[in-house]
Amino acid sequence: MAKSEDALSAIAQRRTQSLTDIVRKELERMILNGELRAGERINEQTLATQLGVSRGPIREATRALERAGLVTSVVNHGSFVRAIEADEAAEIYDLRAVLFGFACSRLAAHMTAEQEAVLEDLLAQMDLAVKKNKASLYYQLNLRFHEQVMNFCGHRRLKETYESLLKEMHLVRQRSLMSAASMRESNAEHAALLAAMAAGDVARARQLGEAHAQGGKRRSFAAGA
Repeated sequence: MAKSEDALSAIAQRRTQSLTDIVRKELERMILNGELRAGERINEQTLATQLGVSRGPIREATRALERAGLVTSVVNHGSFVRAIEADEAAEIYDLRAVLFGFACSRLAAHMTAEQEAVLEDLLAQMDLAVKKNKASLYYQLNLRFHEQVMNFCGHRRLKETYESLLKEMHLVRQRSLMSAASMRESNAEHAALLAAMAAGDVARARQLGEAHAQGGKRRSFAAGA
């Protein structure tokens, strides 16, 4: 009987953990998409009702998001979507620039024709998004371009660290690519970067990768992020 009770307890715990993970992913999506805005208080009861769960999984998911740097808790006031101040945002951009430049240099050393074709296709899609002035679409394609560079560069720990920073950057970053001029400038940088990587120019790829990330910083701050 004791073993059966232990098994049932383990199953119940597993179900709770799975539900918490589902809730965490949904709350993370809401934060990164701006449905829950920086500085906004996380209302456990409202979210529980909205997602059809109890407050327990909401509370556990919120704690996980706090560890991920997307939520902050204030004693006696509750949990809030993290608001990143300008000086901290600048530091994150600077670190991201170093990581992205390194990834570009690694990819330049061994880029395949297939990898180049994937990035060329994304470049073309971003050009079309610019022409149609679809900032939201450009933003998503831009994320995919950077994601593929990180995938192709072949450095797991680098990718994990970069993705952790990227989640924090989502809290301040979307406004930086809203104007057509910003999108055109950004994609011109992509084109030059891809040319350097395809040519196997490791040093230039690293330089342009860092410069592109710093350009994102400049565009973000110019947009008031």
